[in-house]
Amino acid sequence: MQARRSTRTLLLTLPLLLLLVCTLFAPTAAHAGVFVSVAIAPPPLPVYAQPICPAPGFLWTPGYWGYGPVGYYWVPGVWVRPPMIGLLWTPGYWGWGGGMYAWHAGYWGPHVGFYGGINYGFGYTGVGFYGGYWAGGRFMYNRAAMNVNTTIIHNTYNQTIINNNRTVNRVSFNGGEGGIRALPTAQEQSYGREQHFQPTANQFAHEQSAAADRSQWASVNHGVPSSPAMRTINDRRYNQQQRIAQGVRSGQLTPGETARAENRQQNINRQIYADRQANGGRLTPQQRRNINQQQNRASRQIYREKHNQYRSPR
Repeated sequence: MQARRSTRTLLLTLPLLLLLVCTLFAPTAAHAGVFVSVAIAPPPLPVYAQPICPAPGFLWTPGYWGYGPVGYYWVPGVWVRPPMIGLLWTPGYWGWGGGMYAWHAGYWGPHVGFYGGINYGFGYTGVGFYGGYWAGGRFMYNRAAMNVNTTIIHNTYNQTIINNNRTVNRVSFNGGEGGIRALPTAQEQSYGREQHFQPTANQFAHEQSAAADRSQWASVNHGVPSSPAMRTINDRRYNQQQRIAQGVRSGQLTPGETARAENRQQNINRQIYADRQANGGRLTPQQRRNINQQQNRASRQIYREKHNQYRSPR
């Protein structure tokens, strides 16, 4: 009898345990599925410039609002290598349904499917993708949508895109009050039935890094993240330099604050160089985590110094 009661208790509590696990872990893995649901709508999409494409074969993945224990946080748009040649990225999106905003994860596939009608920009106008296409194993970049250096990347073309202005519509969710009113087309539905591939390990790590960076939290940045876009995943050095340069131009960073910020970046660069020298040119997973923690601290310091009472004389 005792064994039966214990089994019955386990069966009754198992669904609660599974719900608890999903609640605890789903917010930090918005890529993973539709099970992340929130009662509050995500903030508008921030306006930002696209970093230049680092090399042929990289594809642009737009930034988006993730959700975790701290609320919404911005995952920067970034250039990434697809898991294989010929695949395109369909961005994830927040959609209203059942009284909640649910996250529909992005994926890799042979075509770009439905992404909520959200105008992510840079070729993602809400329906389809106009930033480029695969031809003979090479990705052809549309210069009207993509920021590419034509002295390095020669496989380009120029096709004007209608309604590619991010400021036209910054709504970041589908359905509900104030949301985008869009349904998947028949073609998008057919694309949704194709074989899909989940985000790469680098993309998962990119999202986790954003969730850990306080300056990316909507509760801190009020919808204006300090790092809206990055050139490549883990290339935070480039992004931090851009933020420092912007602080100098705006007068938010004094000469002393600028010098300290530059010194912090130089110390991190020296650490990266030393770690690579000791490991045959590569960083171990632990070293990457350590560098990421240092960049998180540097990011928070840049944010504090740009938003304190001190200003550079103009």
